[in-house]
Amino acid sequence: MTTVGILGGGQLARMLALSGAPLGLRFLVLDSVADACAAQFAPLLQADYRDQAALAEFAARVDVVTFDFENVPAESAGWLAERVPVFPSPRALAVAQDRMAEKTLFRDLGIPVPPFAAVDSRETLDAALAAIGTPCILKTRRLGYDGKGQFRLRGPADADAAWAALGAQAGTVGLILEGFVAFQRELSVVAVRSREGELRAWPLTENWHVDGILSASLAPASAEPGLQRQALEAAGKVAAALDYVGVFALELFLRDGVLLANEMAPRVHNSGHWTIEGAETSQFQNHLRAVLGLPLGEVRPLGHSCMLNWIGELPPAAPVLAEPGGHWHDYGKSPRAGRKVGHATLRADDPQELAAALERVGRALGRQAQVAPVAARLRGA
Repeated sequence: MTTVGILGGGQLARMLALSGAPLGLRFLVLDSVADACAAQFAPLLQADYRDQAALAEFAARVDVVTFDFENVPAESAGWLAERVPVFPSPRALAVAQDRMAEKTLFRDLGIPVPPFAAVDSRETLDAALAAIGTPCILKTRRLGYDGKGQFRLRGPADADAAWAALGAQAGTVGLILEGFVAFQRELSVVAVRSREGELRAWPLTENWHVDGILSASLAPASAEPGLQRQALEAAGKVAAALDYVGVFALELFLRDGVLLANEMAPRVHNSGHWTIEGAETSQFQNHLRAVLGLPLGEVRPLGHSCMLNWIGELPPAAPVLAEPGGHWHDYGKSPRAGRKVGHATLRADDPQELAAALERVGRALGRQAQVAPVAARLRGA
């Protein structure tokens, strides 16, 4: 029986393990915390990600290794890759961990990106501001996610406050200044590439964020003709350049008919959770198929789907489960401000039907503000 090792034991590892059960797979999770939620469904090896003794035990017990978040040390993935197959590659992980390397790759591949510049001192911040202009966003090059490690500058007068907030990290994780994109919509493409280089992508997904954290995802996105092709071309360029194997996501801004690349996630992605019930093959099972060298599954959507993220604490499940296309996911986490603790997916064959279901759930849970923009997009579809 094949055992898949997962570096990281969060909800993504949990959903990978659940998806792999029908394939007869076993899993081993390596995480630094004892209460990793994936450990409810797979054996847990608790250790620091840089502990070589633990890594050696991990490698000896698994047949292939993947990871469920991009802040796993790339050097640890590289150490494991010398002993057991690791997918995606440590190089792909390293590029995605550094916003400067990531944006440079996009630019070099001819993928549109916002203007950007490296910042390593107060002086280089001033120079970058002069070149890029405002509004703009100062970000840490590493470790920032879900809106963390960012400071928005509305004008040059904000430079002092931005440096006070993030400047101390310039010498450790590094900083990058990015031009602000006045986008019309936030989209993402979730794609999968096999060991043989076959690339498939689920339909474009439209995303809404609150305080930098994903709030809702709608798929297929109602998009202008040609956007899916743009997204697939960008995903294909990135995947080929990194010799990528597995699922990844490109987060995109739509501005005046052009998709600009924001970030890459080298893993299964929050905006692809709808695929569990809303696509012929979920992102989780296709990721496992890819890293194991199995044929990829079909990615066509099954109607229209909306995923709602639950942040901080779970609302009551009953209003979602009362809907014919309602599906509930509890991650088994304790409540905490800003923490992703679960999600729900609503699916319907017709956009109007999905909009009505979302509005009923929104009223029942007091989440009208969360569902309103999605329902409005559906009614205009």
